Amino acid sequence: MPENLKALEERIIACRRCPRLVAWRERMGREKRRAYRAETYWAKPVPGFGDELARVLAVGLAPGAHGSNRTGRMFTGDASGDFLYPALHRVGFAGRPVSAARDDGLALRGLYLSAVCRCAPPDNKPTAQEIANCLPYLAEEIRLLADLRVLVALGKVAYDALVRILAGGGMDLNRTGMAATPLKPALPEKIPPFAHGVQWPFDAVPGRRIWMAASYHPSRQNTQTGRLTRAMFDRIWREVRELASS
Repeated sequence: MPENLKALEERIIACRRCPRLVAWRERMGREKRRAYRAETYWAKPVPGFGDELARVLAVGLAPGAHGSNRTGRMFTGDASGDFLYPALHRVGFAGRPVSAARDDGLALRGLYLSAVCRCAPPDNKPTAQEIANCLPYLAEEIRLLADLRVLVALGKVAYDALVRILAGGGMDLNRTGMAATPLKPALPEKIPPFAHGVQWPFDAVPGRRIWMAASYHPSRQNTQTGRLTRAMFDRIWREVRELASS
């Protein structure tokens, strides 16, 4: 991992910007779920994870209290990850279909996973201020992942957050370093609202096109009700793979 990404990871792990989230994540780490009584919870902010040369960045909402907040790795240890990683494996982004622990040897290929918020929020609902506090970390990941071709929003909160970052500028994606200041991406005049399967391109810098893609979040609420099926999710990832290769 390049030093700049490693340094960002260390800053994220040490973050205590949101007192409510700090208290909640640490409380969950002490109280634990009965099934995980013998485990030591991570109970810290969860950094991004994946391939440093990723052409795809997928963004979720936040760590689950007994999922990523326990394991320390995005989408690991809960139902969302149990649905996500097999899909990533089927399309070739993940080396195996199961993600069990931070140190289980799982490798992502061409993909980086992140989230809008890095701490587990009560009821999975971060406040607007907590989202604002955390967004600079996501913006920095976008800037540092210099080979990006596709941003994948897993859910409306992630979609809105990515649009907010893009509309606010701050993405210096010029790998040659020719730009003295961050450049504001050229976004569509009318950005489509969030919907499963929505896709649209924008020019990050002249000659550098990136695609935005969106999917329903692979939460248990969506997958167990049939709102998001395996076929629907697989189609998203096949399309993302094609966009990343174009």
